[in-house]
Amino acid sequence: MPRKTDARASAIATAERLFRIQGYTATGLIQILKESGAPKGSFYFHFPRGKAQLAEEAIDQYVATRIAVLRNISSNTTGDALKFVRQIFSTFAAEMVASDFQYGCLMQNLANELPALDAELTKRVARGFVGSTEIVAEHFRGCGFSPARASTTATALVAAVEGARTIARLERTPAIFEALADVSVQGWAAPEG
Repeated sequence: MPRKTDARASAIATAERLFRIQGYTATGLIQILKESGAPKGSFYFHFPRGKAQLAEEAIDQYVATRIAVLRNISSNTTGDALKFVRQIFSTFAAEMVASDFQYGCLMQNLANELPALDAELTKRVARGFVGSTEIVAEHFRGCGFSPARASTTATALVAAVEGARTIARLERTPAIFEALADVSVQGWAAPEG
C-alpha cells in the first residue's frame, strides 16, 4: 500500500494510464483505487470532486509531459524541420511499441468521449492540443516557415500523430509512423520556396 503522500500521485498516474488504454467512461473509480493502491478515504481527501477532478489532474500531467517531450525534440533538432518531424514520429512510434500498442493519446481518448460528458474537461483537453500544436508551430517558425505555414503544418502534424496512434493500435505495428515520416520528406516539412 502506498504511503499517504504517494496516494495522490499514484491515483493520478493510474488514472492517466487507464484513460490512455480504455478511456474515461470505461475506467471506474473502483478500478483506479484498486490498481493505484490508494485508500478510498485519501482519494476523496485529495480529489473532493471525485473522478472529474482526478481526470483534470491526469490531463494536466499528461499535457505537461507531452509538451516537455516536444520541447526536447525541438531543442535537439533546432533549425531542421525535417529532422524534427522524423524525430516526432520516431518518438511516438517508440512509445507505442513500448506500451505493446496499448497506450493511445489521453487527450484523443477523452476528446472522443467528453463533449457529451463534461464541458470543463473538454476545454482542458482542447487547451492541451492547442499548447502542443503551438510548440510544433514555434519550431517550424524557427526553421524559417512563415507564421501561416508554421501554423497549418503544425496542425497537420499533430493530427497525423493522433491518427497514427489510432492506426498503430489497431494494426499493432509502428509502420504508419514510418509512412508519415516518408511523406514529410516529400514536401510538407520541406523548406519554403
